[in-house]
Amino acid sequence: MFDDASILVTGGTGSFGRAFIARLLKDYRPKKIIVYSRDEWKQYEMQTSTTFESDKDLMRYFIGDIRDKDRLMMAMSDVD
Repeated sequence: MFDDASILVTGGTGSFGRAFIARLLKDYRPKKIIVYSRDEWKQYEMQTSTTFESDKDLMRYFIGDIRDKDRLMMAMSDVD
């Protein structure tokens, strides 16, 4: 279902987002995962975490708030 898909996870640095991304990486082979959140520090922690180290090439980090429609639309470009 998620194999070879580009996936956008809003709130990706929160507890659910991190667990969901870990599950995606464990059970599927997505082409790209975009982690969308407004917390720069949590994005930095996630980027440097050993949890996602082996999959860092397919992870993209996008700062933004879902209330900012233009920014969200930009993040959704080429997302399945």
